[in-house]
Amino acid sequence: MKLDTVFGLRRSPPIWADPRAPRFTVVDVFAGGGGLSEGFRQAGYSVIAGADSDPDAMATYTLNFPEARAITGDIRDPATKEQVLAAARCATVLIGGPPCQAFSQVRNHTRMMDDPRNALYREFVWLLRETLPQAFLMENVTGMDQMRVRDQIVADLSLEGEYAVLPQVLDAADFGVPQTRKRLFFIGIRASSGIAPPQVSGSGATGSVSLVRSPALRQARYRLVGIAPGNGLSDPECLTAVTAAQAISDLASLPMGNRRDRIPYREVGEPIGAYQRLMRAGSEGWLTNVQVPRINRDTELRLGGIPQGGNHRDLDDDLLDRYITGQRWGRDNGTGRLSRRHFYAYRRLHPDIWAWTLNTKADSVYHYERSRALSVREFARLQSFPDRFVFTTDSRRGMIAGRHDGGPGHSRYRQVGNAVPPLLAKSVAKSLMLALDPFCAREAPRSRTGIGR
Repeated sequence: MKLDTVFGLRRSPPIWADPRAPRFTVVDVFAGGGGLSEGFRQAGYSVIAGADSDPDAMATYTLNFPEARAITGDIRDPATKEQVLAAARCATVLIGGPPCQAFSQVRNHTRMMDDPRNALYREFVWLLRETLPQAFLMENVTGMDQMRVRDQIVADLSLEGEYAVLPQVLDAADFGVPQTRKRLFFIGIRASSGIAPPQVSGSGATGSVSLVRSPALRQARYRLVGIAPGNGLSDPECLTAVTAAQAISDLASLPMGNRRDRIPYREVGEPIGAYQRLMRAGSEGWLTNVQVPRINRDTELRLGGIPQGGNHRDLDDDLLDRYITGQRWGRDNGTGRLSRRHFYAYRRLHPDIWAWTLNTKADSVYHYERSRALSVREFARLQSFPDRFVFTTDSRRGMIAGRHDGGPGHSRYRQVGNAVPPLLAKSVAKSLMLALDPFCAREAPRSRTGIGR
């Protein structure tokens, strides 16, 4: 399979970035499918390389970033490290979200850098020290803050004063993404430039609007509090704050069990509102990643008992039985009732507010109107990936090096669910570009040779 012709689509050099923007270069480490890269590209950066150990994610990266070098492999491997280092030496900005597996076990002043489970985080710091780009962005989960390791990370990334570093928590829904998703960003700029890292500001919509459970409402049960003309939620032409319906209502007709993964737009109707038009831009009339998983009869019955915006707490007692119809599926905890782990699997979107934080599984959230799971494309819409961005997998079969178990379908949900929403990344990238622009205009361009594909 040639990656440049997946779904019959040929990829040409990108045209969506503003050609008048400064051509800052970026290398994305631990890139996954490319959420950070897509955001930086939309902001006007030139993406020159992306690296990840997952061959399926890198198949997606290769397809969607034909202008960049895709480096597949574990950065701890010497050959992979050499390739990543060569690319990073050509970058204005180094970006990435290294997994930090041990931050939740940090105790008694144990250093993040000293824990072997944080080897990939240590590799990011090492790469930063070896290449000293003008700026960097490191992204991670907000759980780091709960364990009070933020200051440790700032100290590590500052490289003994080489960088000025500003950490900040941002919620994607405050940046026009139809999903609440909080992430911790560390933005660093070379201290010698005299430029302070930018404080990124969003709409503040998440602080003014909430979904409240009201059992007295019976059928509806959930109501929005804080809706006002200024926050944009009630206006489909406003991109400041975007609801689930404004993101995916044009795809509601996708049937449960749909096996076709590429269809023309005429089969789903016209776009409704500014966000859907934005997502369709550049997709050349075709919609991909639209397969819809089947659900069993028990799940279908439970969804019928959950209102828009609801979850397992709204289920009647008889719907909490482990096996409603008698068909046995999944694990049985021996109680005859749903276990705690099932409670996160029964959540319905509310059409008039953004989605919950998506995870990597297809059953993490269900459609607000139809009794079905979401397609990968609907996941991608809620993450703000444009429709032209196609998710795929490596064509090789079996458990090749770096591949996660679960099969191609799960891999695509995983790639979307793990990503940084591109519109959030774009806002951060633009703020960084505005900060860097005065300095970089005075500097001679750095070499961009030696990283051809």
